[in-house]
Amino acid sequence: MRLKVYKHLFFDLDHTLWDFDRNAEETILELLEKYDLAEFGVTNGEAFIRHYQEKNEKLWTLYRAGKVKKEYLRVQRFRSTFKAYGIEDQELIHEFAEDYIRICPTKSHLIPNAIEILDYLHERYRLHLITNGFEEVQYKKLKHSNIRHYFREIITSEKAHCKKPDQRIFDYALRQTSAGKREGLMIGDNFEVDILGAQNAGIDQVYYHPEHNGQQNSATYTISGLDELKGIL
Repeated sequence: MRLKVYKHLFFDLDHTLWDFDRNAEETILELLEKYDLAEFGVTNGEAFIRHYQEKNEKLWTLYRAGKVKKEYLRVQRFRSTFKAYGIEDQELIHEFAEDYIRICPTKSHLIPNAIEILDYLHERYRLHLITNGFEEVQYKKLKHSNIRHYFREIITSEKAHCKKPDQRIFDYALRQTSAGKREGLMIGDNFEVDILGAQNAGIDQVYYHPEHNGQQNSATYTISGLDELKGIL
């Protein structure tokens, strides 16, 4: 039963539509082989990826808070990961980081049912993106995964000069799309960044939580799969 009439749907990109983990892991495994890091003691790709994910998430938290710059984040996440293996060759680290940022956005793996739900929603609503990801990188992801045409407005944190969960980026998105708060619905996977951010801006939310076990939360709606959006919209 649809209780509200929405007109504008605001999607997060990474982890909500674009399969960040799978694309990142695939890229890193390719680069481990390219740079023959087994010679440096990196013999377990999965362990290396776990180190990277831990460092990357911590740095993204600092980036969202405005405490580090994107140039620092791009290299430091690998510098910290390499350091765990005793590798401090700065030239190697920079080349690895540059290759990662060049290759990863060309990967095209999407979250299950992403295309099907975008096809369904595109005919019924005005679709937009709100993303904290680096602007030039996000556009590459959209191009290579062939989903750019679904979205009318791409709202990036760099363009808005503020990052989710800051209420200002949601207000900026409403202005850019000429949408009223009651007409908008935010769809994202990060509770603090997407859901609480949209709540504070007065916008309804869909919390995409693949491991949802029925536990209650404050989101307007919670789904474990993108196909469940059909039951809401």
